[in-house]
Amino acid sequence: MIAQYRYKFIMHAERSGSLSLRLRVTLRGERPLDFAVGCSVPSRDDFDDARMRVRTSCARAIDINSKLSELETHLTDIMSRFEHVEKRQPSRDELLNALDTATGRIANRTVVEDTDDVFFVFDKFVSSVGTQNQWTNATRQKFNALKNHLTVFEPMLKFSKLDEDTLQRFVTYLSRTQKMRNTTVAKQLGFLRWFLRWSSQHGFYSGTLHETFRPKLKGANFELKEVVFLTLDELQTVETHVFSADKAHLERARDVFVFCCYTGLRFSDAAKLKRSDIHDDYISVVTKKTSDRLRIELNMHSRAILDKYRDAELPNERALPAISNQKTNDYLKDIGKECELNDIVRDVYFIGNERIEETHPKHEVLSTHCARRTFVVTALQLGVPAEVITRWTGHSDLKAMKPYIAIVDELKAKNMSKFDTI
Repeated sequence: MIAQYRYKFIMHAERSGSLSLRLRVTLRGERPLDFAVGCSVPSRDDFDDARMRVRTSCARAIDINSKLSELETHLTDIMSRFEHVEKRQPSRDELLNALDTATGRIANRTVVEDTDDVFFVFDKFVSSVGTQNQWTNATRQKFNALKNHLTVFEPMLKFSKLDEDTLQRFVTYLSRTQKMRNTTVAKQLGFLRWFLRWSSQHGFYSGTLHETFRPKLKGANFELKEVVFLTLDELQTVETHVFSADKAHLERARDVFVFCCYTGLRFSDAAKLKRSDIHDDYISVVTKKTSDRLRIELNMHSRAILDKYRDAELPNERALPAISNQKTNDYLKDIGKECELNDIVRDVYFIGNERIEETHPKHEVLSTHCARRTFVVTALQLGVPAEVITRWTGHSDLKAMKPYIAIVDELKAKNMSKFDTI
């Protein structure tokens, strides 16, 4: 029986005037259950009902949203366990008790610790490493996805039963049942090895699979993946394109994208760039992904975009009119289509041993990350040393430059052949 349920976060007015957040879960055949999140917001405008998250303008938004994501993860885990282990839907009281246990709110109950239970230790791992490394919601969701896959694959997974055959069957399950690309399977195994390594270091796991299990996955090294970037001509076409008055949203999205093309910033860092981060001839930012502080000199193109929005009314003293990454990706496809970026891009990948090749016009595969790739390729073409580029992009070593260097070498070879026509 598949557990059917709906949930949402709601605001509950307290006598103090504040609005406490609650998780409301509706199970089939049961009256709704409200579970206190343990935090509140000053006003209704501070909460985005559609996204079910606190707006970034609210104090402690990051901490509260992290707590909401963690509670969502607990709910998903509980419902998945009941579905795949109990083969039934939990009652309202069972769900409430399970949420109490997961969030540590049960005072007078002895929790039996089964350290041979992979999932019990997995929760400890996520809690410990997630807090220590200050994981983002996106990272927590990735590990939650891995746990869900493991739960469906083997609901009663034990360390004592974990061997190479079990992991090989897990790989087969991801490929055949979940239809994952080999590159995605490789990422899942990377997360799993991280968990096993931590479990070994903390005495929960005595095996060595995190060191020895290296299945052959065709195309999993990303060498088949074509790096999508804009050529100099395409970049100039996008940069200078004039949008009609009814497409001002595309113009703003284009400007943020082009700014990233000329600075190498990740979209997430450009989106949170503040006017106070801008200095006379450079910007200084602490990256969201790696927490590195980068100093990136401005050029005439990036400076022109900052000047364009210098006096614009943007929230939180932001420097650029950035919106969500997902919506920007949607707009970029429209921008690329309007700018006629129609060169064919090949997508070659493997699912198990099956080789699959797809082709798309470039505008269909444009994304915000293409800007960062465009910056690196353009800089290499202009003769900027790779060592200097990594100082701008924040790459930890030169290995990340190899795919881009190969692209530039190929472009140079093609251009040299033009001399044959003389």
